[in-house]
Amino acid sequence: MQNSIILRVFLLGAFAIIGIIALQSYWVISTWNINQEEFDQKVNLALYDVAKDLAKMNNSELPARDVIKRKTTNYYIVNIANEFDAQDLEHFLHEEFQKRALQIDFEYAVFDCTTNAMLYGNYCSYDPNGKKDVKLGHLPKDTEFTYYFGIKFPNRSSYLFDKMQLSAIFSVILFVTILFFAYSMLVILRQKRLSEMQKDFINNMTHEFKTPISTMRIAADVFLTAPAVKADNRLFQYAGIIKDQNQRLNDQVEKMLQLTRIEKHRLELKKEALDLEETLCEIIVGASVQVEKQQGRIEYECKAKGVEVLADRLHLVNVLHNLLDNAVKYCTQTPDIKILLKQEGKFVRLSIADNGIGISKEHARRVFDKFYRVPTGNVHNVKGFGLGLFYVWSVCKAHRWKIELDSEPGKGTTISLLMPIYKKG
Repeated sequence: MQNSIILRVFLLGAFAIIGIIALQSYWVISTWNINQEEFDQKVNLALYDVAKDLAKMNNSELPARDVIKRKTTNYYIVNIANEFDAQDLEHFLHEEFQKRALQIDFEYAVFDCTTNAMLYGNYCSYDPNGKKDVKLGHLPKDTEFTYYFGIKFPNRSSYLFDKMQLSAIFSVILFVTILFFAYSMLVILRQKRLSEMQKDFINNMTHEFKTPISTMRIAADVFLTAPAVKADNRLFQYAGIIKDQNQRLNDQVEKMLQLTRIEKHRLELKKEALDLEETLCEIIVGASVQVEKQQGRIEYECKAKGVEVLADRLHLVNVLHNLLDNAVKYCTQTPDIKILLKQEGKFVRLSIADNGIGISKEHARRVFDKFYRVPTGNVHNVKGFGLGLFYVWSVCKAHRWKIELDSEPGKGTTISLLMPIYKKG
């Protein structure tokens, strides 16, 4: 995977996560504010009704304003403005809180005029364990009112948090998602580093192979031209085998080097106008020798005389050699290869059809993948690394050619290249 792709994935992922965190934070803060406002409204309404009930019992009236004063976020002063019976206060508080579903612990105190101090009332809990880790009894008096009581909610914060369980769950999910994204990026970077090490190793190894392969080729040529070897048919045959296998090994190394350059986007195309029929005929002549050894034949039909394409000669020749080699290799019977060259509007189609083992639809989708090899069944003499068709696909992609594959198991395969016709000027 390229550095630019990993950077884009990281930036897009980071941007998405920052956006999600921002939305989640806004949602949590908004939910908290809404719950605070709702709690404050319910408490104010409940305390106002408690004040009215106390005033009604004493046949008095409440002040026109400043009945309820919030001293802190969890402490309220309720101004009665007249004497009231403190014994009924707790009953009214429970009753009004129950009406508004305010199941929250509270403590209260009544201001005593004679002692000028807050007379502690009680701590009322809906939870038997509600008093744990709660500081009680600090209900400061007020200097403005005379007849009043104070009520405090020690567990206000935890009560509001309990109402935000859904937000908390989503926040945990978001946190886990961020951790997963960070872990995924670490895995991707580690795999990329290992992949680069592997590619560097293969690249260095193939370059190191070039020197001994060249030396072996020179030695094989000298060996083949020696009079003593020519006189001994057995030695001459073995020398020929050494040279053929050396050439095969050299071809594989060259292919690996070309694929390395393709993967690094350093495939330099030296395009030139080529007569496609002329180039194809040169390759067919060489391939016919191999086909005729197996008593096969190559049928060539040209319906596009004098058509030129803009292509790199070396890579075009390699592509055609690969396709013809595959047509011969993957054949369990006498090879019968049909080559068709025809013009289709502004394009020229080159089709190579064989009567080989064919490819099922399951494997046809992956034949152009690197290192992928189609299972060949009873054909055990087919050797390779799964690089041929990947190389073909890479060259076609670099030239912006279209490649099509049509195959059916047991009936053969047809591979077509669709190339734009080159027109001078």
